[in-house]
Amino acid sequence: MTKKILYGADYSVYVRIARMALEEKGVDYKLVPLDIFAAEGIPAWYLEHHPFGRIPAFEHDGFRLFETNAIARYVDEAFDGPALQPADAPDRARMGQIIGMLDAYGYRAMVWDVAVERLEKAEPDETLIAASLSQAETVLKALISLKAKGPWLLGDQLTLADLHAAPIIAYFVKVAEGRDLLARFADMRDWYARVAARPSFARTEKVS
Repeated sequence: MTKKILYGADYSVYVRIARMALEEKGVDYKLVPLDIFAAEGIPAWYLEHHPFGRIPAFEHDGFRLFETNAIARYVDEAFDGPALQPADAPDRARMGQIIGMLDAYGYRAMVWDVAVERLEKAEPDETLIAASLSQAETVLKALISLKAKGPWLLGDQLTLADLHAAPIIAYFVKVAEGRDLLARFADMRDWYARVAARPSFARTEKVS
């Protein structure tokens, strides 16, 4: 029996992306809780897994990886189960483009500058929220323009692009502004409903 360990916190968007990939592939893994925001700081031993002290990190029989994109691609290629990456070059490039766009322009705006700002700050920065909602709208418009015909972002095949987008959108719609904005984009609203109905989404949802 091989050992698969994912290090990270269940509240993390990026840990959830890696977990959804593992779940979609049917990989039996262990989640080792690691809170990088804990008062005592990041444990020294963890820096051997991730030199920058971020989450997640992954280990498979002594082979170590950090960075969510590398972990998700490894999970898809190293284990049996449905392919999570397109076979043809244009669709693989489109998948990478969507993931890169979400990392560069979506995550910070949608998760931290809208959802976390609204949910966790006693006095939220309304100017920051407004600017970030504008950026989130641009991200959703770009996703619509890039989305292929079919149930998933790249058409009929669920890919790592869907698994990357889902946890980011899930955090965004924790707040009313996020729900209201998503509702304006019917294709993305319906896509989110489909991905949120998958067992991998339910099994990786943080239980308060």
